[in-house]
Amino acid sequence: LILIGLTDTWRRDMPVCAAALYLVVGHLLGPEVFGFLDLDLRRDAALLEHLTEAAVLVSIFAVGLRLRVPPRDRLWRVPLMMATITMLVTIALLFGAGWTMGLALGPALLLAAALAPTDPVLASDVQVEHALDRDRLRFSLTAEAGLNDGTAAPFVMLALGLMGLHTLGPSGALWWQRDVLWPTLGGLLLGGGLGFAFSRLVVWLRREREQALGMESFLTLGLIALTYGLALLLAVYGFLAVFAAGLAVRQVERQDSPDDG
Repeated sequence: LILIGLTDTWRRDMPVCAAALYLVVGHLLGPEVFGFLDLDLRRDAALLEHLTEAAVLVSIFAVGLRLRVPPRDRLWRVPLMMATITMLVTIALLFGAGWTMGLALGPALLLAAALAPTDPVLASDVQVEHALDRDRLRFSLTAEAGLNDGTAAPFVMLALGLMGLHTLGPSGALWWQRDVLWPTLGGLLLGGGLGFAFSRLVVWLRREREQALGMESFLTLGLIALTYGLALLLAVYGFLAVFAAGLAVRQVERQDSPDDG
């Protein structure tokens, strides 16, 4: 981490992103080279799951913070279409390809749902470069990275249902209710509501009481943890909720300081 921080300017001119460098370092530290880290996918599955969840949560919240464009702006049309229509078409095509290759319905759909999202949430080189960046391509990829969980996750659950590992209900009614409508809408409402309330509270405390000054990192991590924890309790999509929270925080900042980038 120190090395990446000290070589930031030099690294930006390299034809690879930071994630690729982290991958190399991880391989060197792993059991196949120096052996400083000895993690097994089966034995340490729970630990690895929590580590990856934490990394994605922080990254996806940061994605929401980067998007300062108002919700009604026309720039949102493309990422919304990418996260809905394009995603569904991609899942259908990949499902057909998997089925053609001999996979059963469940595994074919599971593979399609896993591969369909573009998900550049960790690829900072293709994201918007700052809060006022209105490049259509960068904005579309960045926004879609935060939205696609609400589209891909229901099909993961549908695939698990087809494999007998999840209850779908008669004619899929329970799936529509429990895995499509409530988790998606609930995640957006929960994250957006918490992000809005949190930001308004911080603004009020700083202006009226001169409190909550500094400690932005603690406040941010606290909001991420609170949002994700409540999302798990309410059975809504946590990644989508955290993205909505970051987006709401940025929108409150935009309304409070319209001329400040």
